[in-house]
Amino acid sequence: MELEPLYKVKITCHYCENEFETSRVRPSLKRPYRTDSDFCAYYKLENPDFYVVRICPECGFASTENSTERLSDTQRQNFKNQIGNRWEKRDYSGARTIDQALATYKLGLLCAQVIQEKDRVVAGLLHHIAWLYRYREDHEQERRFLEFSLDSYVRVFEREGTGGNEARLLYLLGELNRRIGRFHEAVKWFGRVIQDKRITDAAMIRASREQWALLREQMISGRMELPEEMVEAEKGATKRSPI
Repeated sequence: MELEPLYKVKITCHYCENEFETSRVRPSLKRPYRTDSDFCAYYKLENPDFYVVRICPECGFASTENSTERLSDTQRQNFKNQIGNRWEKRDYSGARTIDQALATYKLGLLCAQVIQEKDRVVAGLLHHIAWLYRYREDHEQERRFLEFSLDSYVRVFEREGTGGNEARLLYLLGELNRRIGRFHEAVKWFGRVIQDKRITDAAMIRASREQWALLREQMISGRMELPEEMVEAEKGATKRSPI
C-alpha cells in the first residue's frame, strides 16, 4: 500500500499562539526529476515548495521555517492593523493547487513586508513566487518577481553578508542577472565565485563556470560586446594553455 505523499504537522502561530495543522511532503518523495539553474525543482507528485508557507487559519499570520519566531510589539501591531483585522478565516492545511500555493506565498510576502522580516526570508519568498509563475509559463510575471528577488538578494549580500553559504548566494546573484538579461552584472558575480580563492565550494564553482560559458554564447549570438572581465579572463586562459 502506497503512502500518501502528504502528512500533517502541528504549528504554533507566532502571532496568536493558536495551534494549527499544515501539510508537508514526505521526505522520501522530495526527489526532483529536474532542477533549473536557479534551483527551481520539478516533481512528479506533490511539490514540496507548495507547502513552505504555513498560514494560521484563525488570524492569517503566514510564516516559514526561517521566519522570526518572536514578534515585537511593533511587529504585532503592524500585522494586526494591516492584515489581522481584515482576515477572513480560511484553511490551507490540505493539499494545495498551484493557485493556492501562490496565494499562500503572496500572503507570506505581505506578512514579511509588514513586520519587516529579514531580507533573506523576503528574497526567498519572492524567488519562490517567480518559480510558481514559471510552472504556469507566465513569463512576464516570472521575470517581474525574479527582478524583485534579485534586488532582495543584493540587499542580503550588502546588509547581512553571505555567512557560510557565500558561493551559493554569489552564484544566484549571477544567475538571476543572467536570466533577466543583465549580462554584464552576471559576469561580475560569476567571476567572484570562480576567481575568489577563499571559495572552496566545488559545485558552485563548477556551476558558475558553466553559466559563464553559457553567458558568453548568449552574448556572442546576440552580437553583444563581451565585458572586459570576460575578455581578460579568456586572455589569461590562453596564456596558460600549452602550445
